[in-house]
Amino acid sequence: MQNILVVDDDKDMCLMLSRFLNKKNYAVTIAHTGEEGLKFLRSTDYDLVLCDYKLPDVTGVELLQKIKILNARVAVIIVTGYSDVKTAVETFRFGASDYIVKPLYPDELLVTIKEAIEKNQLKFHDAHEHPEAVPELKRTNQHVSSTFNFLIGKSVQSQDVQHYIELIAPSDLSVIINGETGTGKEFVAQSIHKFSKRANFPFMAIDCGALPKELAGSELFGHVKGSFTGAITDKQGSFEVADGGTIFLDEIGNLSYENQVKLLRVIQERKIKRIGATRDISIDVRIITATNENLTKAVKDGKLREDLYHRLNEFKIQLAPLRDRKDDITFFAEHFLQKANQSLAKSVQGFSKEVSTIFSNYHWHGNLRELNNVIKRSVLLSTGDMILADSLPPELVQTSPVLTDGEMNQDNVGLLKSIAWTAERQAIKDVLEKVNFNKSKASELLSIDRKTLYNKLRLYNILA
Repeated sequence: MQNILVVDDDKDMCLMLSRFLNKKNYAVTIAHTGEEGLKFLRSTDYDLVLCDYKLPDVTGVELLQKIKILNARVAVIIVTGYSDVKTAVETFRFGASDYIVKPLYPDELLVTIKEAIEKNQLKFHDAHEHPEAVPELKRTNQHVSSTFNFLIGKSVQSQDVQHYIELIAPSDLSVIINGETGTGKEFVAQSIHKFSKRANFPFMAIDCGALPKELAGSELFGHVKGSFTGAITDKQGSFEVADGGTIFLDEIGNLSYENQVKLLRVIQERKIKRIGATRDISIDVRIITATNENLTKAVKDGKLREDLYHRLNEFKIQLAPLRDRKDDITFFAEHFLQKANQSLAKSVQGFSKEVSTIFSNYHWHGNLRELNNVIKRSVLLSTGDMILADSLPPELVQTSPVLTDGEMNQDNVGLLKSIAWTAERQAIKDVLEKVNFNKSKASELLSIDRKTLYNKLRLYNILA
């Protein structure tokens, strides 16, 4: 029986979740505050934490960071009251396995919990404790996608990525994968590993953005018993566990200066030293890194060592956002539809023309991850054979006005207004995200006053 910790101050919600999950053979512990949840985590090992975003004492992201300090290997799902891409991206940045938007639907909740636990177990257990179980893959897209859900799209950009993967995989060159959140950076790293001569050895994925500074060295390089408070046993670091295989360092720009120095030494000397140890340990690991920021700028700003950057940047792969490869949207939508049908025991056949148009026009801030979540939710809510617009989240429908045939045949003024409406709304959202939703800075960049900006936020129903 797997253990789940539910952290939510809504007692009725906790009671409902406890009864439902108990019936599904999960052992459930309830906490109503972040501090109470942390108390349980100090004494019990949990497979998953289901945490509300708004708690009386902390936010879900704040609690998420503390959870990862206590147990970096527990899966965490954040429950939020509204669909907000900024919040979702933030939760993933700090190590959340997934997030769910209220109201909660039992079938969707159960699927998300199962997927989060299974993915976490595969990531932290099977990949390095049983490396002999990792199959050697043939060089076919179909085999790769069926093995670890990596699909190559139909767009020119996606085909170029596949070409680079096949070109670089047999070598031992370090690779930087650059792309927005949700574009599939870890899946590309996995594909490089599976196509390489290291395929039968471990693949370790580490989110540097979610590593607490005080524990990052221990997580990466290990420690010996008694080397610091809380070090009650010897611990292997991720580099030691990945010996012979590949280590994937996501959001490398967030690594502290001290650990950048240690990483540079690993690359140069192929040796690590556990915290508190007196001897070096030789390792043979291929390093693949990923980021959604401009590392050249990070070097100029002093956030990333220049010598480390050049060591890591032996080959670079740039992943295009989903909105820039329209040919892939339908392709991946159909793939995610099949997955959702299988998970939810449904038989939805496809998408209405209106939905396909909305998908094509939408910005897809969360890229493939957002598309997958949208389709899973829509399949759950659909009652017929096709996914219709009324089953989509409101933000998709509101940002993608669809013109009927009659409207398309009217004078061009209406069409131009519609295009301008969509373009202006998207421009405002892009600027807000660029300045981290600082409205004063946004109004300056847009050359409008704050009152006008607020009016447009209401007009376009932008949550900021």
